[in-house]
Amino acid sequence: MFCPQCGKSYEEKVNFCCHCGAAMFTPATPRAGKKLTRSRRDKKIAGVCGGFAEYMEVDATLVRLVCVMLALFGGWGLIGYLIAWLVMPQEPVAEPARASGPATAAQPAPSN
Repeated sequence: MFCPQCGKSYEEKVNFCCHCGAAMFTPATPRAGKKLTRSRRDKKIAGVCGGFAEYMEVDATLVRLVCVMLALFGGWGLIGYLIAWLVMPQEPVAEPARASGPATAAQPAPSN
């Protein structure tokens, strides 16, 4: 393994060059905190197709079309949808951001 910046060679796999500090390779980024859940925002019946679409980062309409096609041709889409409805957890409710400073009472408007 060679450093792309200074050309120093290494026998072992290293993250950064100890000579110049350059990154030797870019690690793959895992899906940080991304879980398969039923969608609260993009739902028609139970949010299953919306949840799959958010997880796979595709359009929800495309996932719905695939599900309908599977339901019409063989019945597996309906069975799969019902199982996913039972197994997939609901997306957690997003809590509004709170101010980190001390709570202040509302100031009345000055009267003229």
